[in-house]
Amino acid sequence: MTQDVQKEASSTILALDTCTESCSVALMTDGRVYQQQVDAPREHSQRLLPMVESVLNQAQLKVNNIDYIAYGRGPGSFTGIRICTSMTQGLALGLDVPVIGISTLAAMAQIAIEKEAAKQVFCAIDARMGEVYWGQFIDVNGIATLVGAERVSRPEEVEIQLDISASIDCAGTGFDAYPELLRLSDNMTLCEQAKFPQASAMLALAEFGMRKGDATSVDELAPVYLRDTVTWKKLPGRE
Repeated sequence: MTQDVQKEASSTILALDTCTESCSVALMTDGRVYQQQVDAPREHSQRLLPMVESVLNQAQLKVNNIDYIAYGRGPGSFTGIRICTSMTQGLALGLDVPVIGISTLAAMAQIAIEKEAAKQVFCAIDARMGEVYWGQFIDVNGIATLVGAERVSRPEEVEIQLDISASIDCAGTGFDAYPELLRLSDNMTLCEQAKFPQASAMLALAEFGMRKGDATSVDELAPVYLRDTVTWKKLPGRE
């Protein structure tokens, strides 16, 4: 799906995400956003660059017009995170532009805030191996703001730090895999629009992060896996 919407912007920002089953790209320039998203979990590496070229063409820009690159830093699929960070690294090195990593969980929370006017968001991604990646967010002036820390754990070890007397929007595939998570509070509601992160939702987080000075050189690009990679490598067929 492709669309453009009005936004305020001072820089041309490219956002990329392949950390889950969904592959998405967004470009913000001159107050407009151009985006593409497709669910193709085994085709991220083939789809990502053509999607970047497509949004640039829609905006009638060239790749050297990009000022910053926002990338999905995880948590999520190990392979997906590597694809996203590798593509970001290649583009940023060639263009000599700064990068900013955006949490996959925060991107989903931002969707719920922007599309559902959510004030509290609990995000959970199925991490396989009987675990979930999870994080809790509140709306602070329209920006998804982390409460506590992002974690990976078994579902029964998840602890709610949000106000359970108020409405909590739930985002991510973790609730499909472990529906018991929705019973942690009587005020939890599943937000289907935020089941997967979207690059377009990363743009507001990227702008906010850049104003705080969170952008880095490509040499400091930092994927976030949460899970101990040593444990992951013990599994047959895993790298």
